[in-house]
Amino acid sequence: MKSYHFILCLLITGLASCQSKQQSTTVPVQSSLKAFTLKEGTLNTTMSIPGVLQPYQTVDLYAKVNGFIKTMMVDIGSEVHRGQLLMTLDAPEMTAALTQTQEDLHTKEAIYRGSKANYDRLLKTSKMPGTISPNDLDMAHAKMSADSSALLAARSAYQLSADLKNYLAVRAPFDGVISSRNVYPGAYVTPSDKNSNKPMLTLQEQAKLRLVVDVPEAATKYFSNKDTVHFTVKTLPGKQFVAVVNRMAGSLNNELRSEQMQMDIPNGNKELLPGMFAQVTLQLTNTQKTFVIPQTAVAGNSQRIFVIRVVNNKAQWIDVKKGRETTDSLEVYGALTNGSVLLKNATDEIKDNTPVKIN
Repeated sequence: MKSYHFILCLLITGLASCQSKQQSTTVPVQSSLKAFTLKEGTLNTTMSIPGVLQPYQTVDLYAKVNGFIKTMMVDIGSEVHRGQLLMTLDAPEMTAALTQTQEDLHTKEAIYRGSKANYDRLLKTSKMPGTISPNDLDMAHAKMSADSSALLAARSAYQLSADLKNYLAVRAPFDGVISSRNVYPGAYVTPSDKNSNKPMLTLQEQAKLRLVVDVPEAATKYFSNKDTVHFTVKTLPGKQFVAVVNRMAGSLNNELRSEQMQMDIPNGNKELLPGMFAQVTLQLTNTQKTFVIPQTAVAGNSQRIFVIRVVNNKAQWIDVKKGRETTDSLEVYGALTNGSVLLKNATDEIKDNTPVKIN
């Protein structure tokens, strides 16, 4: 009797063990999951990058001819206007050369007038047959032509000397401010500036500045001309400036892998200085709609980044690539379509092709 009970207990225990193993192989259904319907939208983000304020125009003024500094009419900080005389040079040999070419011009003019008058008389006289031989008339004409060519050469030489002497007066090419000065009266200067690489003067247009920004390659597609940007400078804390994009390079810098963007900044009150660094805030707005989803809807592991799509109450892992991000949303790119149902809180614990139940 005891053996019968023992065998019965073994049978009951084995049956319970088999039922336990069968239950352990059953895939549990993930329930109480939240989902949302995928649709296209736009994501507005910002980027803060450094920029630099530059003069709208700047030029280094060097000597065009050899000479000594005679007078200086300006100094650092002087505001000048286009065509204004800034400094004069003294070159005695150039003045002597101009005088010599002028005298030579007068001599050539006198010689030409004499030969022309002689030719005109011979030509008039030759109207009477037998008075002037054709050879004499030809020689007089050749002499007049040679003297005319010599006169033209003398005029060119004089004009050249006069033009070179004009270089002794240095004038402003545009309205601006003298930002540097490296010479003083009495200094000897040359066109090549053999003694120093420094210019005599530096002129900058400061009433209007250029804000120059290098936009990273990944962000270039979000900008175009006439876009609005905002920037600040450290010297004016709490004040924000607004600018409009006026120029874009249209190509990337090979070293920085960035595209240069420029904005014109009115600066009539001179509160901004050339050379200042600016912190520029750029709006990144995509003109083409993309899929924008919550940050929690993207999961990943060491092998892939994915979202979980629900199809026929089963989970499907869909590989995606991330785009721009905010604190709670991001752009995703992959094999996705409008109207797809995605889990709002994705995790790799929800395995691919497992049953799910959403609220």
